[in-house]
Amino acid sequence: MNTKHYDLIAIGGGSGGLAVAEKAAQLGRKVAIIESHRLGGTCVNNGCVPKKVMWYAANLAHAVDDAGDFGITAKRGMTDWSRLVSGRESYIRNINDYWNGHVEDNNIDRIFGHARFVGDKTIEVDGRHYSADHIAIATGGKPIVPPVPGAELGITSDGFFELDEMPEKVAIVGGGYIGVELSGVLRALGSEVTIIALEDRIMELFDPMISEVLSSEMTRQGIRVQTGFQVTELSKTDEGIIVSSGDERKIAGFDHVLWAVGRSPNTATLNLEACGVEMLGNGMIPVDDYQNTNVSGIYALGDITGKVALTPVAIAAGRKLAERLFDGKHDHKVDYDNIPSVVFSHPPIGTVGITEDQARERYGDGITVYQSDFTSMRHALKADGQATAMKLVCAGADEKIVGIHIIGDNSDEMLQGFAVALNMGATKADFDSTMAIHPTSAEELVTMKVANDTQLQHHAIDDGLEWLEAS
Repeated sequence: MNTKHYDLIAIGGGSGGLAVAEKAAQLGRKVAIIESHRLGGTCVNNGCVPKKVMWYAANLAHAVDDAGDFGITAKRGMTDWSRLVSGRESYIRNINDYWNGHVEDNNIDRIFGHARFVGDKTIEVDGRHYSADHIAIATGGKPIVPPVPGAELGITSDGFFELDEMPEKVAIVGGGYIGVELSGVLRALGSEVTIIALEDRIMELFDPMISEVLSSEMTRQGIRVQTGFQVTELSKTDEGIIVSSGDERKIAGFDHVLWAVGRSPNTATLNLEACGVEMLGNGMIPVDDYQNTNVSGIYALGDITGKVALTPVAIAAGRKLAERLFDGKHDHKVDYDNIPSVVFSHPPIGTVGITEDQARERYGDGITVYQSDFTSMRHALKADGQATAMKLVCAGADEKIVGIHIIGDNSDEMLQGFAVALNMGATKADFDSTMAIHPTSAEELVTMKVANDTQLQHHAIDDGLEWLEAS
């Protein structure tokens, strides 16, 4: 059997695979990319891109609801789900088309199908063999469906993007970022929503301030928040789906249950034993700081490595790997410290660095915490306006900023610049010496004065003047 040979093969046409293939091709190498689905991976097709479209729709729904408080006559009817989905899918197809053309323009061979190792550096796809000096595995992940009775009655986040009509009453199982994001979207667009978390608080891995404010806001929006609830069974009656727990609690009447309990790596069908690449029991492929697996010339990128599962991280890892292999930049690697992240909840969350609890573990009593909560001007005319809260975690006598945590309108946009400052080693004094932009919510991060974790700084704006009151 003839075997076609390449300098590099990327297995997976998502963020990591496209990044390493693109950069290698731009550096003059012969490259192929293997993908059985549309190019773009989870992010483009079933993740951040379609989710963000839905999030924008939810924000517009909130804006219509709030318009009357500003004297604007507006009334919201039923969400035209079909039109929303049609527009979203058209937008995604445009991105798919872009990547198809980009791959072709860069002379990258597109191989359709599922990859399977059949030897050292040799891959089989639909009966044909391909080999390469370097192989980058970037197959991404898939939603987890827990092994409980009746699990098939639920759908996953992939299933959410396949819905042709809006759920009337939905339970979302999982208190992490996927669960809170989809809960907020569905509630804003008109669904009755219950979010069910195994943990004692939603967003358990985030700073407690984030969890507390988000839980309060979700409750205010009409989302039922159930914590400490271990789902052990789904069952169905004429009245809908019943969600049962191990302590005999039951929540009933749902027309949809959505599993948002995490993701697992797409590695089981790669036949990694044929090439000797180590795979952990959970399907992850361990790598070193340079994306190397235990087999020379075979690398792993993105979600399958068990590192930070974010699109920009996979892209950076892919590009740096190609530069290391083909451009003589032998020390290029991803810095996994202080990676900023955003959760598109309602309100959105932005965070970079470590939490207050992590800082106390690392620095003991040598930390200072600045915290503020307020109602932004966007919600100032509402009787029950949405909360904004911010926290700066500082370490050492020079108060180096080691954590920034924000929840509230525009947190997603304002974090990027502050993440640059944190990565450059900014101190509280650096923030204090930066002129505020007034009136904005972002100015709060450079004007905080209270340095006590039992005190909160409250911010209000009236007639263009800023009034600060420490409680």
